[in-house]
Amino acid sequence: MSTKRRRCSDRAGRGMLRSPGRPSVARHAERRRFWVAIAMGRSSEDAASAVGVSPAVGVRWFRETGGMPPSHLAPASPPRSGRYLSIAEREELAILRTHGHGVREIARRLTRAPSTISRELRRNAATRSGGFDYRATTAQWHADRAARRPKSARLAVHAALRAYVEDRLAGVVVAPDGAAVPGPVVAWNGRRHGRRQPRRWASAWSPEQIAHRLRLDFPTDPSMRISHEAIYQALYVQGRGALRRELTACLRTGRALRVPRARSRGRGKAFVAPEIMISERPPEAADRAVPGHWEGDLIMGLGSSAIGTLVERTTRFTLLLHLPPMAGHGPGAREKNGPALAGHGAEAVRGAITHTIATLPEQLRRSLTWDQGAEMAQHARLRIDTGLRVYFCDPHSPWQRGTNENTNGLLRQYFPKGTDLSRHSATDLEAVALNLNTRPRKTLDWSTPAEALDQFLSSTQTGAVATTS
Repeated sequence: MSTKRRRCSDRAGRGMLRSPGRPSVARHAERRRFWVAIAMGRSSEDAASAVGVSPAVGVRWFRETGGMPPSHLAPASPPRSGRYLSIAEREELAILRTHGHGVREIARRLTRAPSTISRELRRNAATRSGGFDYRATTAQWHADRAARRPKSARLAVHAALRAYVEDRLAGVVVAPDGAAVPGPVVAWNGRRHGRRQPRRWASAWSPEQIAHRLRLDFPTDPSMRISHEAIYQALYVQGRGALRRELTACLRTGRALRVPRARSRGRGKAFVAPEIMISERPPEAADRAVPGHWEGDLIMGLGSSAIGTLVERTTRFTLLLHLPPMAGHGPGAREKNGPALAGHGAEAVRGAITHTIATLPEQLRRSLTWDQGAEMAQHARLRIDTGLRVYFCDPHSPWQRGTNENTNGLLRQYFPKGTDLSRHSATDLEAVALNLNTRPRKTLDWSTPAEALDQFLSSTQTGAVATTS
């Protein structure tokens, strides 16, 4: 056995811990400036270079915390109380101690009580090799360890709360008849931006939805409370425990690392006339005062596959349009200048919207806002068939359909980019729409779109009965 190995085994036999190595406070100032730069929107490599460390070190700092700054290094974290010595005071103390000054002289120069200096030298001095030399970085490391709160993460010790969070985050998607729908296995193929987990179908409530819904589901149980930030930390920060890191695949983005907030605009169509532009849409649609005004769009996949989306502006209720390829689609001869056969041509989209909208009460068929895509070329016939007034957004202005754009982002959890959307059946689309309509929304005061729509329909029926009686 080598001499080094024998010394390590001797220390282990005597119950001694191995050396922790260089105190983590050694680059405390650089780390804080690094996270300030990250909060300003700079990349890990640029932030590292700005504070004087290598880009590889900056990437490691960012990944080891899941993209979230530690609480004591966060740019917005409050400064340490004046009751405790700062790292600057400890550095001055170490210099004065090296020059041979006594405790009372050091206390006078630092404007501290002599007992504070004496206690600092006794508690936080370096003890390596049996010596008691005072070093500022080692003393700060000892002080940080002593100040650490011996508190376990809330999700780690509360089984019922953890089960609730995991079920809403990673629970299975169910069809209207209650049967589980596992969905396809879509592996991460590296084509989307950022480090992300392979996608899978799940309940996929956001941490903010979970945190606020707890207050509605358990109004009298204060133990069933947790902030959305604590859920994010349990997912992203290593060592927090409770939630497995791979559950980030159930988040809408699927990101394996949290992205700082700071990192995160043609020609019109011949069938779009000025009188059907969004500027002519009724004011009641713009202020969301009355349900029945819809926004629509297509989400595209491989092989020219597509799924249509309709979102009601007031309640955020979502309907999905099944757009399978039409007969004759694929390689081979086809009629020249005939209808588009991929499933999302003007004829197919008009038929799908007509079939879906016809199932709704008349008071929910007021208007539809769409972008200037060629799939809406038959909008005039759509209005005749359904009574639905169609309006078009300005070119390159997706924010004019913000509700629909946000919903399309939610749907990418289930229908990722770069996949064949034609393999999803109508039952699959119904299951996903049901899942989306039973998720609480912040804009609805944490009610679900289904609950908001039911409330509106109940109120209109009550009003009709009262009028006729």
